[in-house]
Amino acid sequence: MTGFPISSSLWASRLRGLAATLFTLAITLVGLLFVTFIISRVVPIDPVLAIVGARATDAQIETARVALGLEQPLWQQFLIYVGNALQGDLGTSIRTGEPVITAVGRAFPATMELATLATVIGVIAGVPAGVLAATRPGSLADHIVRLVGLMGYSIPVFWLGLIGLLLFYGVLGWVGGPGRLDTAYDMMFQFEVTPVTGMILVDTLLAGRFDMFANALSHIVLPAGLLGYVSMAYISRMTRSFMMNELGQEYITTARVKGMPEWRVIWVHAMRNVLVPLITVIALSYANLLEGAVLTETIFAWPGLGSYITDALMVNDMPAVLGGTIVVGVAFVTLNLVSDLLYRLVDPRAR
Repeated sequence: MTGFPISSSLWASRLRGLAATLFTLAITLVGLLFVTFIISRVVPIDPVLAIVGARATDAQIETARVALGLEQPLWQQFLIYVGNALQGDLGTSIRTGEPVITAVGRAFPATMELATLATVIGVIAGVPAGVLAATRPGSLADHIVRLVGLMGYSIPVFWLGLIGLLLFYGVLGWVGGPGRLDTAYDMMFQFEVTPVTGMILVDTLLAGRFDMFANALSHIVLPAGLLGYVSMAYISRMTRSFMMNELGQEYITTARVKGMPEWRVIWVHAMRNVLVPLITVIALSYANLLEGAVLTETIFAWPGLGSYITDALMVNDMPAVLGGTIVVGVAFVTLNLVSDLLYRLVDPRAR
């Protein structure tokens, strides 16, 4: 008789948690839209003149202003702005005249592909390195991991990119040059491969073009490796800190006293608790790569979201800049939501 009320209470608690998460998500997105709306109104750039030109007549300027809804009160303009954004309308690029959402949809997969591969490299290298340093504090391995991490924090990524291009592409010829594909493969990709995800590595595999896949891999391996090194520096440092904290807990001492193998103590018991904060670290690292790879994309002529926003900013194309900013903000919010869901899977206490 008591099982049903307990089950109902459990489901009610989960629903309340889900509702609170969705409410927080909605408030965050509205706040993001509000900030971008205010920025679009306070920047010293008249969107009407940017569209019709400085030589337009007063009648043409007034017509454009009415068409953009700029004659209405600010609160009505904000509601229209939010409504358009919810429908996927982020405005029209002043530079190209195409919808911002179309250009962003073309650029974002390139950034996502680069950031995803870099994060995978950072996790595969950073987590074992952090665990190794934590289990041997003060040793040579610990000093090497900390030194490599410090260099990843200290050396500018644009310098690493230039040196990497000069050495591995210019001198040794081990990797492809700037861009996502060689010129010949780029032309073939446009005509012979149907884009499914926008990520060339995935699309070429789906199309069975393994030669094109190899060429794309040769182009992405260097920029992804450099960003992966930066990500690894952050992840290894945080893993070391989390693991050292867990290895000092009483349950670890108890497991060792019982004769449990050291690998099991570290990789099963300690890592289970380390995973909870480490998920946040990896999610933040991934989010930072999605929006912070501007210099890397510029050096390697990578047509991603960072390059798109930077190019738009150079010509005062504010709809494109703000549209790209909204997409980056949505990516941050989504990754936070995903990390929260992963908490619940990894840690039973969160459920």
